[in-house]
Amino acid sequence: MTNVLITGGAGFIGCNYAARLLTAGHTVTLLDNLSRKGAAANLRWLQAHARAAAGLRFIEGDVRDAGAVQAAAAGQAAIFHLAAQVAVTTSVREPRADFEVNALGSFNVLEAARHHGHKPLVLYASTNKVYGGMETVEVLEGELRYAYAALPEGLPETQALDFHSPYGCSKGAGDQYTRDYARIYDLPTVVFRQSCIYGLRQFGVEDQGWLAHFVIAASKHQPINIYGNGKQVRDMLWIDDLLDAYDCALADPARVKGRVFNIGGGPRFTLSIWKDVEPLLTRLAGRALQVQYGEWRPGDQPIYVSDIRKAAHELRWSPKVAPQDGVERLWKWVNANLALFE
Repeated sequence: MTNVLITGGAGFIGCNYAARLLTAGHTVTLLDNLSRKGAAANLRWLQAHARAAAGLRFIEGDVRDAGAVQAAAAGQAAIFHLAAQVAVTTSVREPRADFEVNALGSFNVLEAARHHGHKPLVLYASTNKVYGGMETVEVLEGELRYAYAALPEGLPETQALDFHSPYGCSKGAGDQYTRDYARIYDLPTVVFRQSCIYGLRQFGVEDQGWLAHFVIAASKHQPINIYGNGKQVRDMLWIDDLLDAYDCALADPARVKGRVFNIGGGPRFTLSIWKDVEPLLTRLAGRALQVQYGEWRPGDQPIYVSDIRKAAHELRWSPKVAPQDGVERLWKWVNANLALFE
């Protein structure tokens, strides 16, 4: 049995991982300020699950509060740092708040791990946005989707970092701090540069969690906004496949210490955000969808696909759930729980 702290633990990824850890017999502490849409509902779901709630402790707190983080980290064998401000658009409107949550909050987590002295694993949930617009990577435009001209396996971890937007800067700062704390302070830290994660208990909005947002909007007969031409491509990772990768890190912190991994669906599991998704959702809904198009948003990558060969080799991990199957699972869950989205 392991004591695990999850910051942002009532969020989409956090609550799913908490449920998995609790079912496996671990003791889990959640630190969350409950500001995110759906967080309170996710917390109630966890607390109502009798088996899960036995080893669950919840602290309502904020990663910007160094004292709260220090207290929550005491006695933890592992810290999964998932708390974040997650929208590029919000970061542009409120760059100071974005910096304080993402950069300062990550620093507080690392310092708490360092000062407790027992060297817990720290896993940092980073983002593909640390690679920026990737203007030097040649992209081809096809009839239905964009493609890399010379990267059949996707973008590797060796791609130059380019922190575009305040969000990219703040998440990138946490990414590099986490990596460096392994070198400078000998902490077992690991960075997961995550691609588009989707799944059950995701309360997606237009600015973040776009696939879940599309599913929710279609289920509620609401219009869907597409920015750009809809050919943009992303690699998609089902939530349980992501949590398998988390388990790899938790099982062997020494193996991942100081490492950086791209974690996504890779080239096998990609979707163009509307040219592929529209027929999927139209079939599931059994009707035409309401769609309106807008201008491209600044910093929107025509294509991002993770090269996940490093994680496959070093973690012996690979995603299993194809997007077509995942979207159908998500559709069924949303439609069975529409009251949550009122």
